[in-house]
Amino acid sequence: MLNVVLVEPEIPQNTGNIARTCAVTGARLHLVRPLGFDISDKAVKRAGLDYWYLVDITVYDGIDEFLAQHGDENLWLATTKGGTCFTDLSYGPDPWLMFGKETKGLPDWLRERYASRCLRIPMREEARSMNLGNSVAVMCYEALRQTGYAGLLKAK
Repeated sequence: MLNVVLVEPEIPQNTGNIARTCAVTGARLHLVRPLGFDISDKAVKRAGLDYWYLVDITVYDGIDEFLAQHGDENLWLATTKGGTCFTDLSYGPDPWLMFGKETKGLPDWLRERYASRCLRIPMREEARSMNLGNSVAVMCYEALRQTGYAGLLKAK
């Protein structure tokens, strides 16, 4: 099972787009607080997220709680400071793809602790970063491609 972890996401529209990616791929979504928005049932319905019921979502009070529950096996960190291209490795079964908040990315201490697991999406040098929702989709589909898109409908 593919897992997407968003650390302190700030923009509700990005998280909504990521939730849709998780819904269509069957990936689990993990949100690490603080969140920059409300995900109560009322707020989700008001936003028209009619696919939300397809998303397996868990919320954590912080990174420490997340790591205590899941450990760091097969954890990959997406960052513009990553030293490895996201297509240059085998994700293996049940990968955990972690993404930081839109304005600051992942905390320095986390990137330092897992420096060998920091991945980068290639982009132009003068571009700061790719949109968070797009980054999640690109990396999710690479991990899924490596497993033959197990469980997903493919073109006939």
